[in-house]
Amino acid sequence: MRVLMLAWEYPPHVVGGLGRHVADLAPALVQQGVELSIVTPRWAGGDALERAPGLTVYRVDPPRVAMPDFYTAAWQTNLKLEELAAELCQQQDIQLLHNHDWLTVFSGIALKHAFKLPLISTVHATELGRGRGHLASAEQRAIHSSEWRLTYESWRVICCSRFMAQEVTASFGMPADKIDVIPNGINIARFGRWQGANLAPFRSMYALPWEQLVFCVGRIVHEKGLHVLLEATPRVLAENPRAKFVIAGTGYLLETLRGRAWELGVADRVLFTGFIPDDDRDRLFRVSSCAVFPSLYEPFGIVALEAMAAKAPVVVSEVGGLREVVKHAETGITVYPDNPESLAWGINHTLARPDWASKRAEAAFHVVEKEYNWERITAQTVALYQQVVDERSRVAW
Repeated sequence: MRVLMLAWEYPPHVVGGLGRHVADLAPALVQQGVELSIVTPRWAGGDALERAPGLTVYRVDPPRVAMPDFYTAAWQTNLKLEELAAELCQQQDIQLLHNHDWLTVFSGIALKHAFKLPLISTVHATELGRGRGHLASAEQRAIHSSEWRLTYESWRVICCSRFMAQEVTASFGMPADKIDVIPNGINIARFGRWQGANLAPFRSMYALPWEQLVFCVGRIVHEKGLHVLLEATPRVLAENPRAKFVIAGTGYLLETLRGRAWELGVADRVLFTGFIPDDDRDRLFRVSSCAVFPSLYEPFGIVALEAMAAKAPVVVSEVGGLREVVKHAETGITVYPDNPESLAWGINHTLARPDWASKRAEAAFHVVEKEYNWERITAQTVALYQQVVDERSRVAW
């Protein structure tokens, strides 16, 4: 089966869960017999053409002129993506298009109609969800409209959680039986390679030996709830003065949060690392006493899976996909969202009872190993591909 995939992110350009998802899904699809071509913007370097057995990546240089807003930039970049992808559709026996989120919707829909190909879309998040039910600007409304059109034009829509399936149905008036829930996955071998390694020298770069390392990683934006974590920090330190908070990631709120840490008098107990390489992120999970994800909106929560795969005890806000991934008191601790007092309770409970936390972490690892492995997830994806290709073969366009 030949599939053409459109994705705004692909290594070396990986910003969030979408990029990590596509990066892991692509080789897994190839292993199950899919001939895959990926068309993506070249945001962070990489070869214009990258070939491997069963997988070819085409990176397209985006326009080099200033754009009035991000929506326009996405639309103009899609014109270049569409041009290259159309050549591939003419040259290759493409049977299916797979698009990820609204960012490549313009080229995905154009290719669908030009070549009469079925379009599958994965919706990783929605603008309405990110805005917590509000679309305040014209750009947000334009993005929302593009997301609606994407779901309308798609043969099938993949959502990573039941929460996202419900959100897509409610946000776009789409029939629920058009949605397939297929979760994100994780490669646990990434973390197993650190088993038995002496990580003490690495840990010492972030915390003293006697400190309990509380780790959080993600984009530093409002929806990730890092401001809630800061407000919870004095409450945690009151009960666990040995706690040391390490917050990794970049985003528009980074300097604001640094200032708030000083205002709260906890700047000496909170380290903002900025960007960190994947290897450092994985090792920090391994050496953490607690991994915290206080999101206000989280369609799935792949970072929580990463922590669980590394056997780090997790504390997460009970929102979106996180409440499907983490079971309270079984595989982690869940707390009320946007509630510093509840978050502090969850962190303090985890730090105070490392024996219980370790048991939850072990249970969480086995859940990840069994339910969120790429072999299982890719088999579901390939089965859906085959279903759509078979349905397309039986109908006139």
